[in-house]
Amino acid sequence: MKVEKLGYSHTEGFLENTLEVSVMTAIGIVGYGVYIPRYRVTVEEIARVWNDDGKIISKGINVTEKAVPDIDEDTATISVNAARNAIVHSGINPSELGAIYVGSESHPYAVKPTAVTVAEAVGATPDLTSADLEFACKAGTAGMQMVAGLVKAEEIKYGLAIGTDCAQGRPGDALEYTAGAGGCAIIMGRENVIAELEGMYSFTTDTPDFWRREGARYPSHAGRFTGSPSYFRHTESAALGLMDKLGLEVDDFDRVSFHQPNGRFPMSAAKRLGIPLEKLEDALCVKRIGNTYSAASMIGFAAQLDLAKPGERVLLVSYGSGAGSDAFSFIVTDEILEKRNRSKTVEDYIDKRIPLDYALYAKHRGKIVMD
Repeated sequence: MKVEKLGYSHTEGFLENTLEVSVMTAIGIVGYGVYIPRYRVTVEEIARVWNDDGKIISKGINVTEKAVPDIDEDTATISVNAARNAIVHSGINPSELGAIYVGSESHPYAVKPTAVTVAEAVGATPDLTSADLEFACKAGTAGMQMVAGLVKAEEIKYGLAIGTDCAQGRPGDALEYTAGAGGCAIIMGRENVIAELEGMYSFTTDTPDFWRREGARYPSHAGRFTGSPSYFRHTESAALGLMDKLGLEVDDFDRVSFHQPNGRFPMSAAKRLGIPLEKLEDALCVKRIGNTYSAASMIGFAAQLDLAKPGERVLLVSYGSGAGSDAFSFIVTDEILEKRNRSKTVEDYIDKRIPLDYALYAKHRGKIVMD
């Protein structure tokens, strides 16, 4: 923070500085990290079991395969791995973290926070605030907003927001073809910022297109209702609201990441907003790892940051059923070049894959339970 001092005398006018005036530095992303399980099951393999035409389904949803957590992996372990990568990438000491939020709809415990497990595992001190968040697939970006607010208010130096899920899909349900697993962790602060936060905006309504009641193992959904009145209305409204707030237009953005329930919806949203496909393409991780729910838009955003150049403006828009969207505008700084090769990229994780047949996939996901 830069400080100036001004003063005034009734007899001599302005004197040497005595009044402090603060000039705040910009806040933004200091580092980020992802983690994606190495196991994969293809859409065609799932379709084979349910006597569906896998090629038609894969083409229709623009997804070829999805990531599957290992038998001993869950939202907590994925969050820890993503957080550790973010800490390495940022170069900060984890003891400097003042807040940790984990957004997910697949927390291991109904009553027992994942965030405190992450804090302990990464070496954070007890002198922090932490919480688990849930808003379908936008809980991770809700954490980003909370961290940004605390940093801006100078309540904390650095904060960590994580979006992670081991998505659920009932066997034979349409969700089973896309429900993947993965996590993304983002550290925000004021020092050594790689992407400056220019502004954020949210759009929220009571639109129940997707839900899971307490105690239910698998979610329910309203089928086609999840499209126009839910995903597209909220995603587009948040994006346009942000642009109006900041006085920007579509052409002002160089890269874009939308929530990715499948490979078609984000492409359609971009087209409806007049965003060229090439600005979105690098973020479309869903085609090879499925819908990672709370991590989906954040992993796509991380993939864009892996490739972004200083000066580029990046648009991030999440979506959570129920329903709401958070939109952010970031401007990439020169600092990103200094930190680029410190941790694994999104592509590094996507490329490392071990295929599973349906039986092993079902075992990994606990669909087959031994007595």
